[in-house]
Amino acid sequence: MLLIFRNISVPIYLSLILFLISCSSSPRYSSKDIYYGVSSFYGLGDGFDGQLTANGEIYDKDGLSAAHKTLPLNSIIEVTNLSNGKSVRLKVNDRGPYVGERILDCSYGAAKKLDFVNEGTTEVRIEIIKWGDNVYKKQK
Repeated sequence: MLLIFRNISVPIYLSLILFLISCSSSPRYSSKDIYYGVSSFYGLGDGFDGQLTANGEIYDKDGLSAAHKTLPLNSIIEVTNLSNGKSVRLKVNDRGPYVGERILDCSYGAAKKLDFVNEGTTEVRIEIIKWGDNVYKKQK
């Protein structure tokens, strides 16, 4: 094996090593990713119910979905309300929120399960369960 690398110059050898390292899987796509921040909810009397979401699905205010600014669409996340410990699994099918420093906008149905409708916002923990394919699902 040393004979193979004997005639390769150092810059080429280092380039080869860097190339092989860059081919390893990205750690941001591990199932261990966890985020913390403020969540709100949408869909109750704001005109979004029945409208198309960013991934092409029809928004159901009573469903279990969420909007996130950067997570791939169709990702499955587990959201925990840090004030009461209640958790729910949601599908990321929309983009947002675009208010302040909020990191998640839950459907009204999710906010009911997480028990923060009266408060309007809550501190949450988001764990990525399954990374989405970021595919737009065209309605028939």
